[in-house]
Amino acid sequence: MDKKIDTKRSWPKGYEPKEETEDDLSTRLGLLETILKAKPEKKASTDIFKVMATRRSTRKFSKNPVEKWKIDKILAAADTAPTAGNFQGFEIFYVNDKETKEELVKASNNQPYVNTPLVLIFCMNPSRVKLDFSPKVIMKFSIQDATLAAAYSQLAASALGLSSIWIGMFDEEKVKKIIGTELRPTSILCIGYPIKKRPAKLRRQLKELIHVVNKKD
Repeated sequence: MDKKIDTKRSWPKGYEPKEETEDDLSTRLGLLETILKAKPEKKASTDIFKVMATRRSTRKFSKNPVEKWKIDKILAAADTAPTAGNFQGFEIFYVNDKETKEELVKASNNQPYVNTPLVLIFCMNPSRVKLDFSPKVIMKFSIQDATLAAAYSQLAASALGLSSIWIGMFDEEKVKKIIGTELRPTSILCIGYPIKKRPAKLRRQLKELIHVVNKKD
């Protein structure tokens, strides 16, 4: 990985990458490399297509805790997600106490599976996105950043033998109050070991999903 920004490259106006000192960048990359390349205590799937094909939402989790090394990898995966201008316009709130999880259940339309061993709340932080665009566009970048980060964490969890459920139905104001932030939450990712593995479900055929645009002269 190139640790330096290519100064010879022509960047679109307002979309220049974030400038970091050599020390800042080296430290961040070093930590990421250490976490992501650390030898797992148990075998993890490295076939990304198999991970995507076998991932399933789970609503019944065991009470077994998620190992710290797996949590580290899940969080590191979020940090590697694509982000507008490399500004990372999002924050992650890691909830690990029982009382807060129980409050989140109530704020999430009483969905009991919000109370899982690992709960991550992804929030927008548009103030981090230092690009020369309208506030509306910046907000869009921020919600995309947060969503991509959550998706990367979800796939990482699946690769590590865990299951998850993506929560999108919740009272934003209540969640903000519970975790003590003014940032807008976009999703709650609940992760743990499934009581039972779920089989694959049928989905649309690709020919029904994909719309080819081919305008002829």
